Amino acid sequence: MLACVGTRMPGWVAEGWQEYARRLPPHLSLKLHEVAPAGKAAAGRESAAEAERLLARVPDRAHCIALNGSRQAWSTEKLADQLSSWQLEGDPVWLFIGGANGLDGQVLARCRQQWSFGPAVFPHMMVRVMVAEQLYRAWTILNNHPYHRA
Repeated sequence: MLACVGTRMPGWVAEGWQEYARRLPPHLSLKLHEVAPAGKAAAGRESAAEAERLLARVPDRAHCIALNGSRQAWSTEKLADQLSSWQLEGDPVWLFIGGANGLDGQVLARCRQQWSFGPAVFPHMMVRVMVAEQLYRAWTILNNHPYHRA
């Protein structure tokens, strides 16, 4: 499950997400859980309000991972190793992408791991496409599929 802040994505984001999510096999189905940004009504509590919405459906035994640009970046091969471990554990995996203010401490505290695409800043809507593509690429590495040629 990919839990994201933001509900009105441009068509190219939805298409990119769907393209890579549909390529994954059924046992690795990738679903999207979108929550609305807190907005100005929650002034000063934006991140906490978003965190409550993001965490509302997470099962107790879920393995949670925060997308956090301030952490060490994972290579695609490291992600493939992680994907293999997550499959062996058997717990549902939830990945979290924050909104404009990032992820609240509540979400970070719930996460066992933090994954980064490096120090560059990416639009959060683009990150959801990047996550789906990287998960697909990691799966292709584990299955000796020719998609990953690096």
